[in-house]
Amino acid sequence: MTNSPTITLQQAQDKFGLLLSQRLAAGTADLPRDISERLRAARVQAVARRKLENVRTAGSVVASGTSASLTFGDEHMGMWGRIGSVIPLIALVAGLFLIHTVQNDRRASEVAEVDAALLTDDLPPSAYADPGFVQFLKSGGE
Repeated sequence: MTNSPTITLQQAQDKFGLLLSQRLAAGTADLPRDISERLRAARVQAVARRKLENVRTAGSVVASGTSASLTFGDEHMGMWGRIGSVIPLIALVAGLFLIHTVQNDRRASEVAEVDAALLTDDLPPSAYADPGFVQFLKSGGE
């Protein structure tokens, strides 16, 4: 396990910017006033143009007392974001309901086929309850 601190890209860029700014500031002491003023204006423009990234927070588990809850990552979701996060859940529930319905229909049709075969067969239903007849069927009817 390492105990070395990890430096993010943003921290490394900020550190490099500070070092560069210090070096440039030290070099401008000997320059004429108009040139140093133009350099200062260029620095202000460069800082203004710097693009800050939109940082999205990850989901977190919040524990308070004896209960914990899972929060969404971005607390500033709009209406479409919330709808988009609920649609997969609705699709999952609908799919599970559809699977349940189809399996129940198949099971009912299989039971109906067995019942129809028993009722239309030449043998009486009591023959199927006879252990000797079941053994006869298992042995292949020989």
